[in-house]
Amino acid sequence: MNSPTQRSLAYLRKLGYTCAITEYWNQWAKIRQDLFGFCDIVAIKNGETVCVQACAGSSSAARVDKIKSHKNYLIVRQAGWKILVIGWRKLKVKRGKKAMHWEEKLIEL
Repeated sequence: MNSPTQRSLAYLRKLGYTCAITEYWNQWAKIRQDLFGFCDIVAIKNGETVCVQACAGSSSAARVDKIKSHKNYLIVRQAGWKILVIGWRKLKVKRGKKAMHWEEKLIEL
């Protein structure tokens, strides 16, 4: 579970969301493409739909800017979807051993 997408899926499922990965590899263009240009994961629960951009913690601010400037941002918001950026960073756990722990940073747009 090393990628931000996989960590985000586990996090959202733990919160009770049903999730689907919506980014895919476009073999012709040789790039990853996201749903609506910025949605890696769609998560649903109790009448709520969330569009999730998963990333490294260090790139969270850049992803927020990218999403807010995207032509589909307002359309997704007007459809009633929440937009969430989940940034992940690795922390050292101080318990005698050199264990690592992933911490999420949530930014709702």
